[in-house]
Amino acid sequence: MTRPLGRRARWVGRRRRAAVGSAPGVLRLPEDAPPPRIHVARFGADELEEGDLVDVSDLEDVRDGWPVVWIDVVGFGQGPELEALRERLGLHMLAIEDVVNVGQRPKVETYAEHLFIVTRMAHADPVDGSASTEQVSLFLGQGWVLTVQEHEGDCFDAVRRRMREGSGRMRARGADYFAYALLDSIVDSYFPVLDGIGDHLEELEEIVLDDPGPETAQAIHRARRSLIGLRKSIVPHRDAFQTLARGEHALVTEETGLFMRDVYDHAIRIADLVETYREVTSDLMSVYLSVVSNRMNEVMKVLTVIATIFIPLGFIAGVYGMNFDTEVSRWNMPELGWVFGYPFALALMVLVGGGLFYWMWRRGWLK
Repeated sequence: MTRPLGRRARWVGRRRRAAVGSAPGVLRLPEDAPPPRIHVARFGADELEEGDLVDVSDLEDVRDGWPVVWIDVVGFGQGPELEALRERLGLHMLAIEDVVNVGQRPKVETYAEHLFIVTRMAHADPVDGSASTEQVSLFLGQGWVLTVQEHEGDCFDAVRRRMREGSGRMRARGADYFAYALLDSIVDSYFPVLDGIGDHLEELEEIVLDDPGPETAQAIHRARRSLIGLRKSIVPHRDAFQTLARGEHALVTEETGLFMRDVYDHAIRIADLVETYREVTSDLMSVYLSVVSNRMNEVMKVLTVIATIFIPLGFIAGVYGMNFDTEVSRWNMPELGWVFGYPFALALMVLVGGGLFYWMWRRGWLK
């Protein structure tokens, strides 16, 4: 399906910053932010319980006795909920500040009791196919995983299904493996977005070769802008996941580190694909400019041929329009008094014009 070409890409995830000179850990939240939705899933190899958490003060009871607890927070609210989570889980205030001030560079930070991982999840606009990213913050502690995202709608549906069905290793492994599954879903969210961009570039290639217009250049620029945004997001992921794959963190076991290598490999593949598509957009723009230039050259060639033919015809008409008096001298344009003077002038114009056209055709200038 061909996407509309006239719309501009929208890039979400602009960073909110605290005021200059603010104390570390200051949370700057929108005044109209809705209250967060906190969903908790706790599970082991044979059991699973999940539901929404109404009161953050119940969090300690939720964690008690379960091998893995996943706390999924959507929305920031006005801050009390996040502050309560920070106190209950022992999160560092600087990490919470990075959670709220979205637009962070993907990274991995190590604290005394937990890991803090900033990632960016990819989305595609269902209308025009433009790409955008959303920050997802992940905390990994001993037996628990906390994810925080700004809006509803994520790429964790497959992870939730595996968790509920108890299929594979999901419920038999620890919190670090569950964190790997979430990170793998976030990285893999780039693949369908890039597939859509690839299909769109193929459509643009056909348009560029067949009938390009001003909206085509806008569509190419929009695709390139989306790819630049994706590149800014995925390239830092490589460095972050490389540290996780090396097993440099005590909360990530050596066995889970092997799975992290697969996430690192996916990040490399995505980065290479983004670079390839960026080169394609550059080539498409070059082809577009060449096609437009060739079309303009064709127009200029036609106009030049017409002007070249009519220049001598204008000269002939100008000569016979000087209106010299033939009674003063017999040399003053005697053709004006000739009965065939007018047909002679027209025939001379046709002969000159036809001769020029034939001469240019023989030289191959009209091909």
